[in-house]
Amino acid sequence: MSQKIGRNDPCWCKSGRKYKVCHQSFDEKIARIKDAGHIVPDHDMIKTKEQIAGIKESAKINIAVLDYVAGHIKEGMSTEEIDRMVYEKTTRMGGVPAPLNYQGYPKSSCTSVNDQVCHGIPSKNDILKAGDILNVDISTRLNGYYSDSSRMFCIGEVSPEKQKLVRVARECIDAGLKEVKPWGFLGDMGQAVHDYAFSHGYTVVREIGGHGVGLEFHEDPWVGYNSKRGTEMLMVPGMIFTIEPMINMGRVEIYIDDKNGWTAYTEDGMPSAQWEVQVLVTEDGYEIISY
Repeated sequence: MSQKIGRNDPCWCKSGRKYKVCHQSFDEKIARIKDAGHIVPDHDMIKTKEQIAGIKESAKINIAVLDYVAGHIKEGMSTEEIDRMVYEKTTRMGGVPAPLNYQGYPKSSCTSVNDQVCHGIPSKNDILKAGDILNVDISTRLNGYYSDSSRMFCIGEVSPEKQKLVRVARECIDAGLKEVKPWGFLGDMGQAVHDYAFSHGYTVVREIGGHGVGLEFHEDPWVGYNSKRGTEMLMVPGMIFTIEPMINMGRVEIYIDDKNGWTAYTEDGMPSAQWEVQVLVTEDGYEIISY
């Protein structure tokens, strides 16, 4: 936790109230849970009301851009065209595509098709065809605040097997959300996601997970989905992170394209599906920020 604050000092959350009537009991509860051997968040993982408001404004753009893509995506379109739509719609609304040039990433979005697990790089050579399933992952920066979410799309007539994978991947999110509540643990959510996927015969990617987001594109904590109840970081009001499990139809193993250094594929060539939501932990549960 942050350095010790006096009872009558202004609270670290910038509410303007004295610490003793604002977050002192909150911090003491976290300290007791830490003393019991659990992982707990630092103050910098807990967003203030002002920060949450800024993140929500960013999310309005993120959602609008995904809605725009949903209204225009079609068979015969290249993934480069999708990326162009993302860039133009985001910038028209006053935002900046967060992935563009992030650690060298060359595009404004990720477009992952069929056996691409995540971080598919848009290309004029990748043309959508009937039967494809596609994840479009976008992130927005607005006035220094970040939002992040993704959706799956079925192109034309898709096989029943792929339709089920896409549906169950979304239901995994719903199963995880039921476990997002203050004073629970990220492992509660992770196990719920894992168990639901496995109950349908699928596997959940281990190496890549969700993350904190809001003041930076990627923040702590890392969010996995092969975890156990009562483990991983404590969830407290004000935390914001993504839930974005990657659900494989086949085996769990993946590999990274050694040519571009970004795109993850399933090792067995079977399809993978992923949805992503950005979630705020509230006093009594959760609020979806971007979806």
